Amino acid sequence: MFKNLTEVKEFCNSKGIKIVDFKITDLAGRWHHLSIPVTRLNEKVLEEGIGFDGSNYGFKTVEKSDMVFIPDLNTAFVDPFCEIPTLSMIGDIFALEGGIRRYEGDPRYIAEKAEKFMASTGIADENIIGPEFEFYLFDQIAYESRPEHQEVAIDSAQAEWNTNDQYEKNLGYKVRHKGGYHLALPYDLTNDLRSKMTVMLEEFGMPIKYHHHEVGGPAQVELEVEPGKLKDMADKTYLLKYVVKNIAIQNGKSATFMPKPIFGEAGSGMHVHMWLYKDGKPIFYDKDGYSGLSQTALYFIGGLLKHSPALLGFTSPSTNSYKRLVPGYEAPVSICFATANRSAIVRIPGYGNTPDSKRFEFRSSDATCNPYLAYSALLMAGLDGIINKIDPVKEGFGPYDVNIFELDDEEKKKIKGLPKSLEEAMEALKQDHEFLLKGGVFTKSLIETWIKNKIEKEHKKISIIPHPAEFELYYDL
Repeated sequence: MFKNLTEVKEFCNSKGIKIVDFKITDLAGRWHHLSIPVTRLNEKVLEEGIGFDGSNYGFKTVEKSDMVFIPDLNTAFVDPFCEIPTLSMIGDIFALEGGIRRYEGDPRYIAEKAEKFMASTGIADENIIGPEFEFYLFDQIAYESRPEHQEVAIDSAQAEWNTNDQYEKNLGYKVRHKGGYHLALPYDLTNDLRSKMTVMLEEFGMPIKYHHHEVGGPAQVELEVEPGKLKDMADKTYLLKYVVKNIAIQNGKSATFMPKPIFGEAGSGMHVHMWLYKDGKPIFYDKDGYSGLSQTALYFIGGLLKHSPALLGFTSPSTNSYKRLVPGYEAPVSICFATANRSAIVRIPGYGNTPDSKRFEFRSSDATCNPYLAYSALLMAGLDGIINKIDPVKEGFGPYDVNIFELDDEEKKKIKGLPKSLEEAMEALKQDHEFLLKGGVFTKSLIETWIKNKIEKEHKKISIIPHPAEFELYYDL
């Protein structure tokens, strides 16, 4: 948005901005923020940064936790959710050892390095991605996990379970179980809310392709964005979630991107469409290739599929991710590719038949990821496939242009499956991460910290908590 401090100051004066807010990602993928009066924004801030405790962001240990962030003026936007006029911008993280320098483990810097590595290979100069964001909009959410009490209570006014609500005004038109896909008014109670989100995101320079109701009856919805460059799309992923959550709260709703918040209902994924361009031309198209794909595209797919168990360590990094990734349900878990087949983890849309529209999507990812890390890992896996000529057909990954769930048992055995738990995904990442280290994009230290955090703070925590369903199964034995 701005090139220098003078432009920022002029804008702030003209718009009556009183506060400048800085948003910084932690390792897990959450925004944190710090605010200063606009009068305190000066060249020193842009050169030396603002200090913070890196241990609270997951980057450093307590005894060596001092870090600084320096704002990226190009990311500035007027924050619509602050009562006092506020200009927000994303901060880049810097280490202090040996002088101020970019922190190699800053997720945003990793995305930048991934794009630079791609260019250095000569394969492509642009990686374009287009995520699809699925999420639920609830009217009530309450949860508690204590030794003597475990409970989650969710409600949605349009859910099927409210057909017999006699205590609140009930006009019927509840959405049937898994019956919400593209459902129209009056069933679709969140239509106007999604339109508000869409309009605001468009104003922020994030074009929305469309929005609609998704399969899940209790107000599962989707916003699909127009594609863009990797690091910029990662920035915008944070912005989209920020806008969605805050507009929902303003309108008495609660938005969640959890992959599987409701047992038995459709899970929420984040399918990622991918293109590569060189000199302004798409390199994934070949009218004579399988499904209109070039050999380069197939090699990219080969890299994604070969490394997919490890990729899930970044693209599906929550224990809840594996409540969605279950064989026989709507989420893809079979390591294969196909055209127009939503049961494959790499799907080639059947309706993309021109050079610029020819693409494929990775379908197993979800929005609990850190987008800088997830998008970068997908690119690095694909590039590894191209560099090493990993042919998905020769590797036995397909194509499978059939419903994989309906194959006989012998055929199913031929197709490998994805990790079934966060622990398995972390073990896969532990065993297969050399492709991420090329060009210094990811660091071994970051990967080790990521795995340790996911196992110690998430997997082990969840694995030792008794589940209410276990009482149903075992209490009387």
